[in-house]
Amino acid sequence: MVLGPGEARHLHVLRLRAGDEVRVFDGQGHEARAILAELDEARAVLTLGEPVSGAAETPFPLTLGAALLKGDKLADVVRAATELGVAQVQLLVTARADVRDIGPQKLKRLNRVAQEASKQSRRAVVPPVLAPVPLAAFQPAGQVLVAQPGAAARVAEVVAWHAPLTVITGPEGGLTDAEVAALSARGAHTVTLGPRILRAETAPVALLGAIAALGL
Repeated sequence: MVLGPGEARHLHVLRLRAGDEVRVFDGQGHEARAILAELDEARAVLTLGEPVSGAAETPFPLTLGAALLKGDKLADVVRAATELGVAQVQLLVTARADVRDIGPQKLKRLNRVAQEASKQSRRAVVPPVLAPVPLAAFQPAGQVLVAQPGAAARVAEVVAWHAPLTVITGPEGGLTDAEVAALSARGAHTVTLGPRILRAETAPVALLGAIAALGL
């Protein structure tokens, strides 16, 4: 198995040498041991070994529906969401979003962030970051939780993870009452993230962290 310059640089940063054992994965959940046979600036040559069980994934797929945010905030959200086990990130266009779309290069970069975060967190799955869709057109899978200030329910009180789970967070200024009402009419549960108002890039991490803390 031959890896290109990007992966070779990564192995150099880790100070690996010929003869060291590494693990490789295909981004789809398959992982195997490998021996680093050769390493230089241009490439790395690996000898594949036995398949191994990858890092534990969630019992059912977890999707994050995240509103578009300004600047580089989405990269931080994607990185943390990957570390916390999401199966995919669906970007959403919402009423109060300051950003209405992102270009193909930024979407490509966000997917690269997810790939790097998967390596760092030793996941065998790379969650795709999907191009933005309007919130009204989003078809979330399974049980749906919506982070909403002032909601009565806590995450632990409503999560019933016997099927896919989708969590939705809004932009700066939050989702509108009409957006929340439309999601609730489709069966979504609104949940609180505590008494404080969180920034738009903090809310997804807090919500996913609350789910991860349940040990599901």
